[in-house]
Amino acid sequence: MRTIQGVSVSAGIAIGTVRVLAAVDYAVERRLIDDPQAETDRFRAARDTAVAQLKQLRDNVAAEFGENKAELFDAHRLMLQDPDYAECVEGLIAQDKVNAEFAVKSAAEQFAAMFAAMDSSTMQARAADVKDVSRRVMNVLQGKRDSTAQDGSVQGDAVQNGIVQNGIAQNGESHIIFAEDLAPSDTAQLDRAKVLGLVTAKGSANSHTAILARTMGLPAITGIGDAFDPADDGHVAVIDGTSGAVFVDPDEATLTEYRRRKAEAEEHLSLLRKLKGKPTETKSGQRVHLYANISRPSDAAAVLANDAEGIGLFRSEFLYLEREDWPTEEFQFDAYGQVAQEMGDRPVIIRTLDIGADKQVDYFNLSHEDNPALGYRAIRICLTRPEIFKVQLRALLRASAYGNIAIMLPMITSVQEVRDAKRILEEAKSELRGERIDFNESIQIGVMIETPASVIMADELAAEVDFFSIGTNDLTQYTLACDRQNPSLERFADPHSPAVLRMIQMTIEAAHRHGIWCGICGELGADLSLTDTFLRLGIDELSVSPTSVLPLRNVIRNH
Repeated sequence: MRTIQGVSVSAGIAIGTVRVLAAVDYAVERRLIDDPQAETDRFRAARDTAVAQLKQLRDNVAAEFGENKAELFDAHRLMLQDPDYAECVEGLIAQDKVNAEFAVKSAAEQFAAMFAAMDSSTMQARAADVKDVSRRVMNVLQGKRDSTAQDGSVQGDAVQNGIVQNGIAQNGESHIIFAEDLAPSDTAQLDRAKVLGLVTAKGSANSHTAILARTMGLPAITGIGDAFDPADDGHVAVIDGTSGAVFVDPDEATLTEYRRRKAEAEEHLSLLRKLKGKPTETKSGQRVHLYANISRPSDAAAVLANDAEGIGLFRSEFLYLEREDWPTEEFQFDAYGQVAQEMGDRPVIIRTLDIGADKQVDYFNLSHEDNPALGYRAIRICLTRPEIFKVQLRALLRASAYGNIAIMLPMITSVQEVRDAKRILEEAKSELRGERIDFNESIQIGVMIETPASVIMADELAAEVDFFSIGTNDLTQYTLACDRQNPSLERFADPHSPAVLRMIQMTIEAAHRHGIWCGICGELGADLSLTDTFLRLGIDELSVSPTSVLPLRNVIRNH
């Protein structure tokens, strides 16, 4: 057995035979031409044909996966129609007197290098997109046919640009695809009935190819680098799209374990098919919004795969915890914007920095505390170090122009803390207006209710914000005076305590008195033994781990 570690881009398990896709040779001959105008006309005609092909591909993807996912190919069409792109190609033809194919390839390389040099990982991923659309124009110029049929099916033995070759459909078997790289249009045109999963040597977790793989429900791993070996063709492999592990020629123990995991996943998928798109609503008509919790941008894939209605808690502190230096505004904007775009119209509630207590970061240079759970953490850091807080708020505001983002403040104990945070937020808004940077002027602000003080002050807090979200982990800790990091206190830290449940009830009632909604984003939200209690108390929203969404929806719908 050979074990390879790559980067997870789409969760799931695939077991099957490997089909290695040979890299397609896009070598273009450089020819000198006598008539630059005729060659420019050739380019323009090829570009128009490529735009029409992308329109067809866009319609196919929209029909199968929805308008959100089809927007990628609208962006591809805009790339081809961009005046700067056309000017670059036509300038090369006129000045260097080269053939259109060579000019298109040269322009693609220039634009790809420009995108790759940018600080934003989202923009870096666009390098692959400009190569993809340029390759399509080169194919038209070289007389290669497009394989997109009117019904979206794959024609003959090839997908766009020959990426899926004879072996895929020849014997009717399904395969795990190994490739050097896959372009977005290649991935969109894969025959899902014949593809079990994807493994590529190159690529990134936030590329359009990765997003399409997640949309298609294909387990996918990228970044295996030099471990990519064409000799793996025909061998049995197991890929774990969650951990990023690839096992070529797996031993019997590995096969047995992954077959078990796959069976469990398929049972979960059966529940998904049954409940996907169904409202989270009781038999009596009580509606609950069912969201999911995430820690990283890549987790958004699991939110969509499990059909959550939104993200109820994005723990932004992980952007700080996983770095050795301060995350810049651009880095944070990139992360928040990526999730917002991937979630489309679905809400994305992002908790502001919650460092401190059990989450320590060296470069914050926090002093030692005898009792950090009651110390310098979360909103207290943000309000006393506003230069850190404002960087995050600017990034959040900028990202709000790309999706349905809301901001949530953690560890609130007083109305003054909320007002101070809102004042810094207004400063960030004012700065962005002055810089003519778009953001959602009416972005919603909420607070986490996780201290007894915030419960007692809930009526006053509700007048300041748009929503409450109850963090039951800390609320239990502070209500019962039990350190949740101390295992010897486990028997005393009962989250089902009447005191904790009464705190939850008081919070919901205060929210509703003031016309705002109230949710739960702590672990209790997924406790099926309490679902009936939460429904009776009138909870508006539950945010749980992605894998808990469907079992919870099932219980609520049968209530």
